[in-house]
Parts: sequence; structure tokens; C-alpha cells
Amino acid sequence: MVSSAPGTVAVVAFDGISPFHLSVPCLVFGEDRTAQGMHRYRVLVCGVAAGPLRTSAGFSIDVRHGLRALQHAQTIVVPSWRDDLAPVPPALLASLRAAHRRGARVVGLCLGAFVLAEAGLLDGRAATTHWALAAEFARRYPQVQLKPEVLYVEDGPVLTSAGTAAGIDCCLHLLRQQHGAEAANSAARRMVVAPHRQGGQAQYIQQPVAPSVHGDRLAPLLQWMGEHLHETHTLEALAERAVMSPRTFTRRFRQSTGTTVGQWLQNQRIALAQRLLESSDQSIEAVAIAAGFGSAVSLRQHFSASVGIAPSAYRRQFHRIE
Repeated sequence: MVSSAPGTVAVVAFDGISPFHLSVPCLVFGEDRTAQGMHRYRVLVCGVAAGPLRTSAGFSIDVRHGLRALQHAQTIVVPSWRDDLAPVPPALLASLRAAHRRGARVVGLCLGAFVLAEAGLLDGRAATTHWALAAEFARRYPQVQLKPEVLYVEDGPVLTSAGTAAGIDCCLHLLRQQHGAEAANSAARRMVVAPHRQGGQAQYIQQPVAPSVHGDRLAPLLQWMGEHLHETHTLEALAERAVMSPRTFTRRFRQSTGTTVGQWLQNQRIALAQRLLESSDQSIEAVAIAAGFGSAVSLRQHFSASVGIAPSAYRRQFHRIE
């Protein structure tokens, strides 16, 4: 877990950047949440040099900071890179390496993973990037353990994500680590996005079946499952409730959610356990039962593997009962 005082987040802009990609870390980390008792991030948008930069949308932005902003930032985000994968300026690579050496957390969203890999920060580490350029990434950087199917990957102090919306998921993951599940959920609600998607969930790669064909049909079932996480669910029973064969249900569930039934349930149960640990005084055993893990032993095992910290330690850090 990272420090409870997140400090400065430096966001690296470049000529031709997508305004959407640039806005993602700025939206997640730039909002003032001091009224909720949280430290406010200091967000600095920087370039290789200060000055105007063109965007891919046809307008320019005025970047007030150069690479010196990376020298003291606790978190550095490269929100994307050029679609033509143009060479990364040596000064930026050197700054990223220096930040990594002093212990800063470095994040590459979407094609920003190419920049981190070019700097050598992903050597021997697991990483992901946008699925459309995953093959090119693997060709260029065979020393990186590419996981092209997932939304985001955290390997030590380095994080990478897939494209577009997965960048939001990755940034919310960092916010969750800093301030807990409720803070991340609150930010997600304000942005009107899904509050929690685990990094291991699959990217939404092009599918032969349009999402609209099956999305509405599974929505009531997903809501029901979310309201009955404390119960035991079998694939056969869920398929019967959805009025599908188990095989069809399994396929359409993955197409709709990007993950398996079992992993979806575990992700939702972990998220529920986080909320209960933050907002209630229930015992660990009671939280385990309410979240569907059955026992404190099972909760500790799955919670620690997913969140990286024991439930009791998570409660000490994020408990918000007055």
C-alpha cells in the first residue's frame, strides 16, 4: 500500500495528445475532496518543455511545466502516446528512469505502456496495453511479460493499463489504494462510470456478437447476483435463472462482463467486503459471511491476494465510523 498522503501527480502531455486520455488522470486525481477528509492531490500537467501543445482534437493546450515537474512527484502518469509510436524523446526517458530509481510510482495508460517499456521500466515485469497494438508491443519488447487480455496490471511501483476506459479503471484503482473503496466509488459515481473493475478483467476486444444482443437480458440477473452475494451460486442455477444452457450462459456472461462468472462474483464480494470494513464495526467473521466468503479464513485468503493487504489492516487504514 502507498502512503496516505499522495502528494503530487505529474501527468505527461505531448504534441498530438488525445484530450480524453489527458483528462482521465486529471479528472480522477484533480478533484478537491478535502471536504471528505482526504488529502488533495497536486496535479501538474507537464511536457518535455513548457509551452503550447497541439491536441488530436484540433485545439491547443498551454502546458506550464516541463520535465522538472517529474523530479519530486510521487506518481507520474503517461496517459497515452502517439498512434504512430514515434520515438520517445530521450529527455523524457531519462526523467522517467530517474523518477523510478527514487521510488516514484510510474503509470502508463493505453499506449503510454510503450513509453515505460522504452525506458526499460517494464523489463521483467508484467504489463498490458491496448489490445490493437499488443502484438507490436510484444514484438518490440520481448523482455516484458505482456498480458494483452487484462484491463490493468500492477507490478511493484509500475502500472500499465489497456485503452480508453481501462485508464479510468487504473486511476480509480490507485485512488482506492490511497483512500479506500468508498472514495473511489464516489469518484466513479461523479464520473458516471463503473465503480470497480478488477485489473484481471478482460478487455472489451471486438466480439462477433453485438453487446446489445445480450446486455439487457443479463442486466437483471447481474443486479440480482449483486444483491445476493452472501448466497452460494452454481453455474447451472444461474444459467437456469437466465433461461439459457450453461454453455450459452458462460459465453454470453463473458461477452457481457469481460470475465467469468466465478471471477465476477469474487470481484463483487471483495468490493462489498471493502465497503463493510470501511463503514461498519462488524467482526471479520461477520464481514466474511455477509460478503459471501463463508469464513474469515477464506476472506483473508482472497482479500489479501486481491487487495494486497489483510482485512484487519485494511480496516485500520480506511475505517470511517465516527
